[in-house]
Amino acid sequence: MATNSKTKQIYLFFLISLLLCACGRNKRVDVSNIPVDVKIERFDKDFDVMETKPIAPQVDYLKKKYGAFYNDFIALLLQGDGTNTKDTAYFKLLRQVFAKKAYNDLKHDVDSVYPAMDKEQAELTDAFRHIKYYFPQKKLPRVITYYSGFEAQITVGDRYVGIGLDLFLGGNSRFYPSLTKAYPHYLSRNFDAKNICPRVVEGIAREDMFPENDSNKTLLSKMIYNGKIMYFMDQILPDVPDTIKIGYTTAQLKWCVQFEPTIWAYFLDENLLYETDFPKIQKFVTEAPFTPGLGEKNESAPKLAVWTGWQIVKRYMDKHPGVTLPELMADNDAQKILNESKYRPK
Repeated sequence: MATNSKTKQIYLFFLISLLLCACGRNKRVDVSNIPVDVKIERFDKDFDVMETKPIAPQVDYLKKKYGAFYNDFIALLLQGDGTNTKDTAYFKLLRQVFAKKAYNDLKHDVDSVYPAMDKEQAELTDAFRHIKYYFPQKKLPRVITYYSGFEAQITVGDRYVGIGLDLFLGGNSRFYPSLTKAYPHYLSRNFDAKNICPRVVEGIAREDMFPENDSNKTLLSKMIYNGKIMYFMDQILPDVPDTIKIGYTTAQLKWCVQFEPTIWAYFLDENLLYETDFPKIQKFVTEAPFTPGLGEKNESAPKLAVWTGWQIVKRYMDKHPGVTLPELMADNDAQKILNESKYRPK
């Protein structure tokens, strides 16, 4: 009887330890006193001033205020050299932009959706404070909004992150039906305000803080890399739903959870973990409406390697409560993370 009691005590202690580890991992961190306050800079509005004011002085003002961003913007929008502001052809191109109905239609819609960006500013402030909490030495970028000409949602450059507001006008924007070749509906349905902060954080993670190593050739290495990015977003964006972080519908996320063992078994049975032929593994890591070959009636979720890698990394971190977020992001041993995660979905 005493032995049974002791066994129960040991089991109870073990159970409490597991719960404490889980609570510690998921505990919300206090970032309220971290001195970061994001000020979204509305380049889109400053740029528009050139329509009604003399262009040359405004160009000089914008170049001084926005630095490298201005040069990158001109290169993207006009396919020209943003540094050669004395060229008459340069001013001619700018005047042509303002003269087009398409520009004025776009300006109208952007101003209607984003007359102010207080909510997005508050969300980015909270996210940037979380980045500073985990990575105190990180120099945070300026946040600048602009018209991308429907080229890019997020651009990461020299000490700035740019937000292409024309690709965050809402899934029902009048512009997107004519852009279905570049942005089919499964992408444009996520082009709304609630996606701005997550896409900024993801852009900073992927392009600035943790760019993918060129040696990541196997599906497993891409799985774990993407899983770490998603886990990073979990910590930086604790209030953002998983569907928004990964870009799934509620039904797609539910499908992944329901068929998690099937998905993992498929990767193993098809010997895909160590596959390096990108055309063969591409469908598991890139955007798509569904994953061919899995599920019925095209109901499967896309990016299954990203989602699976996310689950592996979460399992690994649950089993290693002493591993910090910076340590995880610096660990490029995909095989070790898989092995020590003990990932066996059932």
